[in-house]
Amino acid sequence: MDTGLIQSTLSDRFGLESLRPLQAEIIEQVMDGGDALVVMPTGSGKSLCFQLPSLAMNHECGGEGIGLVFSPLIALMEDQVHALKKRGIRAEYVNSTVSKPERIKRYKKLAAGEYELFYATPERMTKPDFRAALDQCPGGVNLLAIDECHCVTKWGHDLRPAYQRIGEFRHELGDPVTIALTATATRAVREDIRVVLGTDEDSMPLFAAPVDRPNLKLSCETVWDDEDKIDKLRSTLKGIEGTSIVYFTLIKDLDRMAPLIKRAMDRPVEIYHGRLPPAERRRVYNQFINATPKENLLLCATNAFGMGVDKSDLRSVIHAQLPGSVEAYHQEVGRAGRDGLPSMCKILYAQSDLTIQQEFIRWQNPTADLIMQTMSAIEARFNHDDFDSDDLRIHVIGKGHAHGLGGGVMEYVLIRLAEYGAIELTPIPGNERGQGRYRYVRTIDDDEIDAESIDEKLKRDLMRLLDVVNLTKSADIPAYITEYFGL
Repeated sequence: MDTGLIQSTLSDRFGLESLRPLQAEIIEQVMDGGDALVVMPTGSGKSLCFQLPSLAMNHECGGEGIGLVFSPLIALMEDQVHALKKRGIRAEYVNSTVSKPERIKRYKKLAAGEYELFYATPERMTKPDFRAALDQCPGGVNLLAIDECHCVTKWGHDLRPAYQRIGEFRHELGDPVTIALTATATRAVREDIRVVLGTDEDSMPLFAAPVDRPNLKLSCETVWDDEDKIDKLRSTLKGIEGTSIVYFTLIKDLDRMAPLIKRAMDRPVEIYHGRLPPAERRRVYNQFINATPKENLLLCATNAFGMGVDKSDLRSVIHAQLPGSVEAYHQEVGRAGRDGLPSMCKILYAQSDLTIQQEFIRWQNPTADLIMQTMSAIEARFNHDDFDSDDLRIHVIGKGHAHGLGGGVMEYVLIRLAEYGAIELTPIPGNERGQGRYRYVRTIDDDEIDAESIDEKLKRDLMRLLDVVNLTKSADIPAYITEYFGL
């Protein structure tokens, strides 16, 4: 490894003077042509482990070759690319929110070798125009980075089916140096990631940071109802100066509880979730990012908020509802105390929250029958018009939430149909974060849906929820998490 090149790239392109010890080990491995499996907590600098060597490799190759980054999170890739561009780094992305004319424009630049880093959602692997642009790019792919790599495996908490093909795709690219990164991966998940990528522990060694961060105080407190929950929230935050997040599982519960929290708190309270108008989301986001410790801002949000958010002085993360998995909990509390100062993380556990999570898990795993019923409704009514979950809900589920299904399941049915390539998001204003209206692409057949796999995933997700219940009962939550991840 050319240490001089790494140091100059670090300081000139990223404005940093030194790497953290684990970052230095990973970058040395990659620059020497080795693959790496990286498990590091949220906020510990995973992105730099592929961004920096991508630029250094491009420099070593005379300005040819790119770093290709697969990320399943549209909001996160957009935020990272925006930050890179501000530093003068030639980076771009393509996902379902990009219009066709703009997508063509970006592919032409990719093919011409005008980028140093290029981000894409994993579904792009199957798109001929994307593949053609990569094939034409001078120098090809120098480094393949797979962010949120736990999405590769069925044992992970967030399987992304398109990621299952990434090993084959990697081979088609000529097996470039590969770095797979995640904040959450059990031993079984790590083993399966290597299998999917066609590697093993010798060729893709593990680089892992300790999951226990001593500056985080992790605890759980039992509550009995909404009133008790608010009392405990108020007493928990008393005396804590700084910005805090209170996480909710469902938007409807957030909307119900937020006015009660506002009345009970002697600090400013803001609300953030995906159904807010874009301008309001931007306002709240900017207020959160720029909040000073003395403002004591309290943000009530769904757990989607926080991905890619760079705020080091978050003093507390409180779960007002039970997290859906240990992995999700670990990611969310990892957003606290990134400055190394003491921070408080608490679960306010009500027995009724367990039922909410069970329902949410069933929403996230719609049955094969429901997916096909929705496909039929789209064909019959929307094969020439765009649509959203509200348009379909009444036709498929009915006014009274037929078949015992909550209305929230329809969003996940559409996500699954998009993964099958039956529908796609429309690149329309207001859809910047991957939410909004869809359009029909093709009809899928019954045999394309593996009902048995759906049932297996539902059972795995319910078992993960049981792991969270066990975590709430643990006398030593940090030790429980360390054992859970096997690190």
